[in-house]
Amino acid sequence: MAAKILPVVKLATKVTIAGGALYVAYDSGLLGSGEQGSEALGKAKAAIPPAIEEWMKYFGLQAQLPTMPKIEFSPVQSWNSGVRWTISSLSEAPTKASDYTSQGLQYIKDLTK
Repeated sequence: MAAKILPVVKLATKVTIAGGALYVAYDSGLLGSGEQGSEALGKAKAAIPPAIEEWMKYFGLQAQLPTMPKIEFSPVQSWNSGVRWTISSLSEAPTKASDYTSQGLQYIKDLTK
């Protein structure tokens, strides 16, 4: 009987953890626009170091944490550059295909000489 219940319990645990992670991500704004993601990143940068220090005091650990590196990362700019690159590649695709086709035909002609 326990052998039949264990897989169901494991599945329920996994679904609960995944659902909770999705809820937290949505609630904190990670699944929103670029501005909301940038705001959530700023909140995380501000909240994580104090939380780590609190847990270290709670467990009695005495370790010096390295300082947080300054990362100038804008999700909005990264998203826009990715969109620009994709659209640029799609607009150049017919020309590139034509160039590669002519190069391939020329290569085959040179081989058959």
